[in-house]
Amino acid sequence: MRKTAVAALICLYTFTIYCGSSIYVPSVGQVMEEFNVTETAASLGLALYVLGYGFGPLLFSPLSEVPYIGRNPIYIITFAIFNLLCVGAALTESFAGFLIIRFLQGFFGSPCLATGAASLTDMFSIIYIPYSLAAWSGAMYCGPALGPLLSGFSVVVQGWRWSMWELPWLSCSVFVLVVIFLPETSTPTLLYRRSKLLREETGSDKYIDAASIALRAVTPRDTIKAALIKPFEISLKDPSIAFVNIYTSFTYGIYYSFFEVFPLVYPKIYGMNLGETSAVFVCVLIACIIGIIWYLSWYCICIEKRFKALGSYDVPETFLRPGLLGVFGAPIGMFLFGWGARDSIPWEVPTLGIVIYCGFSFVVGSGIFIYLPLGYPHYAASLFAANDALRSSFAAAAILFGRPLYLNLGIGKGCSLLGGLSILGIVGFWYLFRYGDQLRKRSKFTIQQ
Repeated sequence: MRKTAVAALICLYTFTIYCGSSIYVPSVGQVMEEFNVTETAASLGLALYVLGYGFGPLLFSPLSEVPYIGRNPIYIITFAIFNLLCVGAALTESFAGFLIIRFLQGFFGSPCLATGAASLTDMFSIIYIPYSLAAWSGAMYCGPALGPLLSGFSVVVQGWRWSMWELPWLSCSVFVLVVIFLPETSTPTLLYRRSKLLREETGSDKYIDAASIALRAVTPRDTIKAALIKPFEISLKDPSIAFVNIYTSFTYGIYYSFFEVFPLVYPKIYGMNLGETSAVFVCVLIACIIGIIWYLSWYCICIEKRFKALGSYDVPETFLRPGLLGVFGAPIGMFLFGWGARDSIPWEVPTLGIVIYCGFSFVVGSGIFIYLPLGYPHYAASLFAANDALRSSFAAAAILFGRPLYLNLGIGKGCSLLGGLSILGIVGFWYLFRYGDQLRKRSKFTIQQ
């Protein structure tokens, strides 16, 4: 029960940080007026936040693996800085200063977005990890979706700064819970603290943990290489990881482009106001719930019972199986949204396209996030950090090119372009499922278990 409560707190922490990105979206119009900037410039308030939380884990994830640091100090210190920056974002009178703060918000809010998965794997045995990671992925998906809903109606009445104040109200509450209730979960850190306590109590230096011994052989150069070079080296040299990063970056970028295309569809075509447009994002929550039920039902029925009987799973690619159907959801959802968005068709039709896209993409992503640490356990932290950086970089770019794309090509053709490109992902995903085991065996980065 305690593990479940801690996992829920990590998910809430993750939800809060992701929510902080899109809670700004309803404010774009008023930011343009107050600072006299273009729509693209105002969108940087979202794009830079996303970019910041993509690159933060490259620094914080390796630090959290150091035994004498651990995960909790990283969480608490960076989250405290995040809360101070939230206040700064609400009070700043300079547009340039506001953009800098938004980037720093994402950067210092990022540890839980990559290390959160590591904290969950610290606590749960391998058979229950899919359940915890599915909940964590749900928080990752729903945070950006519900952000506009939290501020959409209030911004109209209270002004754009109100959305910036809503974020610290939420995050400060979660921060208090993190400080009080979140325990240290890193096994090397717990062993380090225990051995240190034994040395202090006995006065003997013979008590020392294995991680500290291994750390003595690690130079600062090794640490920098592991943090900044190794993640991208694996991504470039290993074809399986390269495909996973490209595919997840592309689908994540499309997801964030919705923040640019929704204002072109629901207010202009269907006459919705700002609050009603923000409420449409609830469909992502519905899609996420469907995706969780789908993936975990499959796991419970097809994998968990077999795992308990045999004591192991077949190959990591097994967890990609639900995605074999899920990858078809991206092009179907995009085509339905793009060509259903017209005044002669009810708004529920394009919204159904969003549900299909997000629900199916969630199933694919859940399989991938379980596949990575199981297929490449020794480099799991590096792989998550690189994936987060690449996904967020493409998402930040999608925020900036999304509106020009849809304005120049039109909603239908723009979605057709993205949907057509996602068809390539179907071929790649099926190939990964069929030949991934062989590719991993030939990879120099694979650690045979």
